[in-house]
Amino acid sequence: MRKDAHSARKPKIIISTSDYDRLTRLASSAAGTMAEIAEELLSELDRAKVVADRAVPADVVRMGSTVSYRADNGQERKVKLVNPGEADIAEGKISIMTPIGTALIGLKVGQSIDWVGRDGHSHQLTVLAVDQPSA
Repeated sequence: MRKDAHSARKPKIIISTSDYDRLTRLASSAAGTMAEIAEELLSELDRAKVVADRAVPADVVRMGSTVSYRADNGQERKVKLVNPGEADIAEGKISIMTPIGTALIGLKVGQSIDWVGRDGHSHQLTVLAVDQPSA
């Protein structure tokens, strides 16, 4: 029950069909090696509204999106959400298989979410802008 109550407080998110399918496979395959983050990603996917790729609004974070957000400490960052093999912190590319990557997926501009970092501390971020990759 507690988990459902926690989910009810999270913002509504939208995921494209293709991201949903790819991320479900990714999380399932990582369940043995990265159980906690895989479980969190699957939880986010379970609560998402899944829509056709072309029906995802432009201001929603998808795989490949570049996202500007403000952290609860006031710091603003701009990152690109990528698959694990493409992640490079120096280039601002963060993996979906990180706590912050999982928190960002499906959010739209103006939404905030609480997430727990690898350090075990609770954080909050607010999405300021989303740029989609060129088709």
